[in-house]
Amino acid sequence: MGAVLALAVVTLVAIAVLLVRDEPAGDPTFVLLGVTELVLLAQLVVGLVQLSSTERDVSGVLFVSYLVGVVLVLPIGAFWSLAERSRSGTAVLGAAVFTAVALELRLWAIWGGAGA
Repeated sequence: MGAVLALAVVTLVAIAVLLVRDEPAGDPTFVLLGVTELVLLAQLVVGLVQLSSTERDVSGVLFVSYLVGVVLVLPIGAFWSLAERSRSGTAVLGAAVFTAVALELRLWAIWGGAGA
């Protein structure tokens, strides 16, 4: 999960740079989002496998809902950003990636046993 969080933070910084420069998100940004999404999909698969074989006291429904939610947030933000090709669209991408970072941190807490 640490690599996923690091990649999401790098993506968030790249989007913040675009916002400061007042530039719309371009192909390099969407490639970075695609790579981040692939890593999130891999995390989903690994998380499901680990959940099925763990002895930890983890709320399965809560954990899986966060795993699925973090996978969905970036495509939703990307499609919204593509519909609004302005600084506002880039800000939506930033919000989506920020949400992914927050969900990742919550996943860590759930896996660690923090629960609801």
